[in-house]
Amino acid sequence: MSTRTAIYSPISLHGRRIVLRTMTEQDYDGWYEVRTRCRDWLLKWEPRSAHASHLADDQRSFVSRCAIRERERQLGTGFGFGIFQDGRFLGEITLSSIQRGPLQSAFVGYWIDEAVAGQGLMPEAVVVLLQYAFESLKLHRIEVNIIPRNAPSRRVVEKLGIRFEGIAERYLEIDGAWGPRALRHHGRGVGRPRSGTRRRLALAATRLSPRQPVGGHIPEL
Repeated sequence: MSTRTAIYSPISLHGRRIVLRTMTEQDYDGWYEVRTRCRDWLLKWEPRSAHASHLADDQRSFVSRCAIRERERQLGTGFGFGIFQDGRFLGEITLSSIQRGPLQSAFVGYWIDEAVAGQGLMPEAVVVLLQYAFESLKLHRIEVNIIPRNAPSRRVVEKLGIRFEGIAERYLEIDGAWGPRALRHHGRGVGRPRSGTRRRLALAATRLSPRQPVGGHIPEL
């Protein structure tokens, strides 16, 4: 295997129904179709200053973002994954702003195709990413910050029992307006969900890529 091939070898993390995989130029068509079809559903929740344009959806910009994500992965500061089911692109999930030293923390962000929202695929993707964050990356704390009125995103963390910490007023500029964020965090041994929910979601992360081994148990949720 060449050095170049080793450096750009993709990461794949497998759940019961979905696969998280680092994205490449070849994923553009699937990404573009979902982003275009779900544009109105997605844009109102995305970080954007009042004077900035929306996320560029041309192929050159997409390839550039993939390259940025790859650099972040090599630096260990962030990991971005596409969410796939049977080869079909469904959305994205990211582990960003990774801090080492005494913090050992990161943020999770996600979005999914409106057509498959509510089917439990995003909670499954979050479980798979959390296992990778805690077991492979050895992080201690993961934060998920959500606009309180964003009910679909809020249901994801509620299903997982991720601990609510409070509301941060005027925390982030979303679609040109400053608004509050509900702060939630997930750390080892903190915020366990109801046992039935945990058993069901534990099935999501029972098989991970041999290329990226992790521990044999689901992280504490």
